Formats: sequence, structure tokens, C-alpha cells
Amino acid sequence: MQACYTGEVLPQVTRAGTWFLRSGIQQPDGGVARYYRVDQERNLPVSIEITGYTVSAHVYLHSVTTDERREHLDRASAAARFLVHTAWDRASQTMPFELDPAAHTYFFDCGIVVRGLLSAWRAMGAEEFLDVAAALGKSMATDFAAEDDYHPILSLPGKQPLERDALNWSRSPGCYQLKAAMAWWDLWEATGDAQFRDLYDRVLEDSLRTWVDFLPGHPNPAKVVDRLHAFLYFLEGLLPRAAEPRCAAALRSGIPIAATHSRSLAPEFERSDVYAQLLRIRLYADGAGVAALDRAAAHFEAQRLAGFQSSDSDPRVDGGYTFGRLRGSCLPHVNPVSTAFAIQALALWEAYRTGAAQPHRHLLI
Repeated sequence: MQACYTGEVLPQVTRAGTWFLRSGIQQPDGGVARYYRVDQERNLPVSIEITGYTVSAHVYLHSVTTDERREHLDRASAAARFLVHTAWDRASQTMPFELDPAAHTYFFDCGIVVRGLLSAWRAMGAEEFLDVAAALGKSMATDFAAEDDYHPILSLPGKQPLERDALNWSRSPGCYQLKAAMAWWDLWEATGDAQFRDLYDRVLEDSLRTWVDFLPGHPNPAKVVDRLHAFLYFLEGLLPRAAEPRCAAALRSGIPIAATHSRSLAPEFERSDVYAQLLRIRLYADGAGVAALDRAAAHFEAQRLAGFQSSDSDPRVDGGYTFGRLRGSCLPHVNPVSTAFAIQALALWEAYRTGAAQPHRHLLI
């Protein structure tokens, strides 16, 4: 497995890794809660998408820490086994949004789960992870297919598309789906099946045609920040073909657009994952040689991002990253995805500053 940071492990990364291991955000069966509510002292229900992200996060943490007892790999394996043996409905070839009730399935979530399972397969070699990833990738292509795009959400058990909502990005198709479609590119690399590459390219073509209209997309500034998070998924999804002229141009244009919106809307709403995604895509685009790093902007985003890490005597909180700030007030959500994105962004920034190894796309959480 290729690491993307060599050298001294950042204290922020160590503390966040401890949060993933000791906070209770990952349940004994391997499933991972959507987030921890500090004000209510409880975890939300297990999320299949967040469990997929956490598989990738633990594999990443194993790659950048000593992990001598292989705790992160063990947790990645537990989460992947939960997805394969508990969440995966083998009969209907479905990965639900949540298990109780299993009422919906999301195109985006399925892509994240595929990438998580492939991450575990690369790290541990368990063929069942690859087998389910490939089966899920095929079901994404058939179940969600619409005339010109892919339905974002299906109801279960009948797999009927839900009504779309143009003002709600997660209930509409759009360029953000390219990150989920990146699972197909990864499956092509893993299996050699060119149909998976062609599926990615279909979404890529649609995304390149429509991305310029995605922002701002909503009259409410807080909702625009939410759309920024989704827009950055589009930029991440370009990475398999980053060197191609249209993709490189979209990265060079899209990064400053996202940064401008982020800064102008910060007094209203800041999301830690937006800062992390911005910093990551700057570093990946620079590493790919398609968009030179704006060091001042990267430094600003790293500084803002670092301020979201929690310090507390409670292990359910300490080391995790909070979701965001609304008009300067911290929201009471300690979030696994925010934490995973943050530690990866900060570790990549430190690697860049110290001249360590370039980021590897397979390790992108």
C-alpha cells in the first residue's frame, strides 16, 4: 500500500485517529454512526455511507501512522465486513441508506461504499470485498439509470426513483455525482472490465457540460455552502482524468470559484469539510501538474480547518472535528467524515510543506 505522507505524524492526525478508535462512533458490529451529538450525548444511527467513508479513513490512517498493533486495519476490516455481511442485500443487490428502516438507497452513497470496499481490498486482499464492490457497481449502473442521467435516490424495496428537488442537491442529479462515479473508474482498474470505465466517462461528460450552473444554486447562503461541499465532490471526481485538457481546465477554474464562495459566506456558515476538500483538491491538482498550488490560500484553509478539532476530556469528543459554525457558533456535531477529510487534508499539506511523497488518488477518502 502506498502512503502519501512520510515523516513525523502530525499530532492532529494522531488525536483524530484515537477518536476514531476510542470514541464509540464505530459500533461493535463495525457500523459507524452518522455523527455524535455533543448536546444530546448520543450517536445518531449507523449510516451505510459513513461506514464506507470510515473504511477508507482507517486504511488511510494505517498508511500514515505506525499502527503497530494494526488497530486501524482491524477497524477497516470490521467496517468492510459489516457492509458485506450486514448491509449488503445480496438478493436485491442493494446497499440501503440506513438499515432501520431500509427505505432508500442513494447513488452517491453506493459509490462511496464501493470505494471503501476497494480500499479495504487493496490493503488486505480479501476477495469478498472486491466481489461485493463489483456487484454493487453493476447494480448502480442498472438500478439508478435514467434516460439522460442517474437517479439520485430510489425507494426500497421496489427501487422506484424519488421525486427530484432542484433546490436540494442530494435529491437531484448533478456534477457532484462524479465522485460516486469514480468508483466505476476504480473498479475498471481493479477488474479490467472496460464497461466500468465507460460508465465513469458517461458521468464525466455530463458533469463537464453542467458544472458551471451548479453554484450558487440556492438563494439561502447556508444552502450555498452545502452546495460547495457537493461541488468539491465534482472536482475530486475529475482526478482520474485530471491531465486531460477539459478536466484540467475545470479544476483550474473550479478551485478559485469554490474558494471565493467559501470566504464570502464564512460569516454566515463555515463547514470544516469544505475547508478540507478545498485544501485537498488544491494539493491533488498541484500534484497532478494541472493547477499550481496557491500557497497563501492553502495556508489560510489549513489554519481555518485546524480550528475545528475538538479538545475535551470526553473521549467521545476529543480529537474529532466538528461539522461547522453557523454565524460563528459551533454546531454540536462531531462528524466522522469531517474528521477524515480534515486529517487527510492537513497531513497532505504537511507533506507538501516538508517535501514528502505526493498524494495518491487511491487513498483519497
